Amino acid sequence: MAASSPLSMLPSPMAAVVGLQFCTSHTMELTVTKKFSFSGGYFIISDANGSVLMKVHGRAFSLSHVLCDAAGTPIISMRDKRFSMHQRWNVYRGDSNHQRDMLFTVKKTDMFQLNTELGVFLAGNTAEQHCDFKIKESWSGRSCTFYLGDSNTIIAQMSHQFDIRDALLRRDTYHVTVYPNVDYAFIVAVIVIIDELHRSRNRNSSS
Repeated sequence: MAASSPLSMLPSPMAAVVGLQFCTSHTMELTVTKKFSFSGGYFIISDANGSVLMKVHGRAFSLSHVLCDAAGTPIISMRDKRFSMHQRWNVYRGDSNHQRDMLFTVKKTDMFQLNTELGVFLAGNTAEQHCDFKIKESWSGRSCTFYLGDSNTIIAQMSHQFDIRDALLRRDTYHVTVYPNVDYAFIVAVIVIIDELHRSRNRNSSS
C-alpha cells in the first residue's frame, strides 16, 4: 500500500461540498476554538491572522448545531440522528432539516471500533457502499486525518491542543490544516461532529 501523502492540488469541484467560495488555491491554517457556556457550547473559526471566518452555535440539550458566517448568516446545519446504530449525523444547507437540502452524512464505519473512523457520504451517495471521504483518529484521539474517498490522499489534518489556559478559560482549541481546493466549511463541520462524538462518548463512560 502506498504511503499516505498530503494533497498537492485537487480540482475544486471534487472537494466543494458546501460551496466553491470555501475552497482556496492555497493551504488554509485555521484555529477552531470551542467555548463552553450554560446556554450551550459554541465554536469560533479563525484564520492564520486571527480574523473570525465562521461561528458554530449550539443549544443546550439540543441535537443540532448551525455553522454561520462571521455576520451570523447560516451556512449549514448539523443534526444528530441520536438513535441511529452508527451515530449518524446529517448535514443540511442553511438552517434546514429537509431531505432536499441534505449535503452529506457522517457516521462511524464500525459500531464496535476502538479508534474512531468516520465515513462521509455525499447526499447523492444513497447506497453508502463506499465513502466519499474518510476520517481517521490517532489512538489518543487528539488528532485526526481527512482522506479523499477510500484512498491515502490527505485533504486536511487536525490536532487538538490543550494547555492550562484552555482549562482556566473553559475552552478547547483545534489547529486545522486544510489543503488547496478543499472546502474548509465542510472540514469545520466534520470537526464539530467529531467533538460531539467525543462528548457523547465521555458522557456514556462516566454514567
